[in-house]
Amino acid sequence: MTIESALRATRQRLAQAEHAAGRPPDTVQLLAVSKTFPASAIREAAAAGQHCFGENYVQELHGKAAELADLALEWHFIGPLQSNKTRLVAECAHWVHSIDRLKIAERLAAQRPAHLPALNVCLQVNVSGEASKSGVTPAELPALAQAVAALPGLRLRGLMCIPEATDDLPRLREQFACLPTLQAALAADGLMLDTLSMGMSADLELAVACGSTLVRVGTAIFGGRSASATPATA
Repeated sequence: MTIESALRATRQRLAQAEHAAGRPPDTVQLLAVSKTFPASAIREAAAAGQHCFGENYVQELHGKAAELADLALEWHFIGPLQSNKTRLVAECAHWVHSIDRLKIAERLAAQRPAHLPALNVCLQVNVSGEASKSGVTPAELPALAQAVAALPGLRLRGLMCIPEATDDLPRLREQFACLPTLQAALAADGLMLDTLSMGMSADLELAVACGSTLVRVGTAIFGGRSASATPATA
């Protein structure tokens, strides 16, 4: 299957998921997760009409953004971010989905070039409670959200989650449903967020049914990754 045909099939899945959930068409944005795939694959996807791409590794994001600067692409950083690597992300990303502590947000805000628009950011929430997962706890989220929203150079847009890897659909649904609940609580405190980044290749239908506004899809578009690729982001 070509990338073009895989994109077409993924968009059809997404449209069917929106319809099944009773949501208007084009309610959910498709983010193509291109980590570990070459710039040529991104060019192929861009030629097929895909505009937004997600990367997990800072150097890979930086390199691809430079190599593909001739294309009008929107770059989303969705992986874990260390404080010593924030500058490159601040300089070349349009979105960061994985903020889970104030220090990272503060560095991104300070390092965002003044000539660029505010960096769109999401806070990663650990909805499964797994110790191995990154993310702020639901209880800690309100304080972090208020602090990040006050930073210059950033625009707090939403929440992101990676649920546990399980075939237990009720459990998955409960974890996905956590984000809209948290979004509503933040709205009651005066923070209006418009983005819920949740759902991947295997579970996008359930995520859409639970209110996702952006799904992060890699494998269904680009194919399987090598065994050495870092899992659990697409």
